[in-house]
Amino acid sequence: MRRYPKRLTSIMGVRTLSDFNLRVKEGRAAQLINVAEALQERGIVLIADAIARRKARLALIAGPSSSGKTTFSKRLAIQLLCRGIRPHTLSTDDYFVNRVDTPRDETGEYDFECIGAVDTQLLSLQLKELLEGKTVELPRYDFPSGERRYEGKQLELQPKDVVIIEGNHALNPLLTESVPERAKYKVFVSPLSTLSSGERERVRPEDIRLLRRILRDSQFRGFTAQQTIRRNASVLRGERRWILPFKHNADAAFNSSLLYELSVLRDRVLPLLRDVREGTPEKEKAQRLEELLEAQASLPADQVPPTSLLREFWGGSSFKY
Repeated sequence: MRRYPKRLTSIMGVRTLSDFNLRVKEGRAAQLINVAEALQERGIVLIADAIARRKARLALIAGPSSSGKTTFSKRLAIQLLCRGIRPHTLSTDDYFVNRVDTPRDETGEYDFECIGAVDTQLLSLQLKELLEGKTVELPRYDFPSGERRYEGKQLELQPKDVVIIEGNHALNPLLTESVPERAKYKVFVSPLSTLSSGERERVRPEDIRLLRRILRDSQFRGFTAQQTIRRNASVLRGERRWILPFKHNADAAFNSSLLYELSVLRDRVLPLLRDVREGTPEKEKAQRLEELLEAQASLPADQVPPTSLLREFWGGSSFKY
């Protein structure tokens, strides 16, 4: 499995948060941002090249929650277009079963993380028909009502077109069992920080994703940091059961972390964490995240490019979500 992009730490001489803060103090913040973004784009370019060389018809993009899969897929689509390949992006969310048919977990709550929440038979059938040159009517899942709907959106593939499937379960073989392996290119997307927060301890990938999710949930879903932290244990359990077991099937791993992101998240997320109530189980986690952010130099969000993967979590993106 190839890994993209290559380490920025060795290029910029930044191995710890202290090193990063020093570079910011030296006035090199813009350079750090530009190089980090360029390296990520380079990784996407290489993946697009690999899809084109293989002549794959299906690009499967999976990864844990808040890894930036959606923005990665949109940027990959642009790179495929640059190669004369027309992409069509499908989300596994639109293939959710109706809410009343969704399996429940051990607490009796709907389990949206499990593979049973997705109509794998329908998705597999439609992919088979698309690759056979047939026209299919695509579903749209209406989240407020919890029902799948058909609104006349049809898709027919031309010989060189590629379907991009993005979602937590995209690497699960059940979704694409009707498609020959040679027609697939599989990518696992996840933030894998190479920075250390101290002498030895590296910034945990799950902490990066939780900070992103806290901001996103506050911006777009009306959830407090406390609510997001409370649900995090359930999210991690679902990932360990339904997502991580399939990451070794991927052809490529894409590191979606950005060297500078904690500096941009800092001033936006700290007030949310400080609102977590004292004496609650979530406060200990919130305080640890506060300490991580407080140790980081602050950077203004307006320095983040509109195509950046980070824009997925607080807005201002040039992409439509």
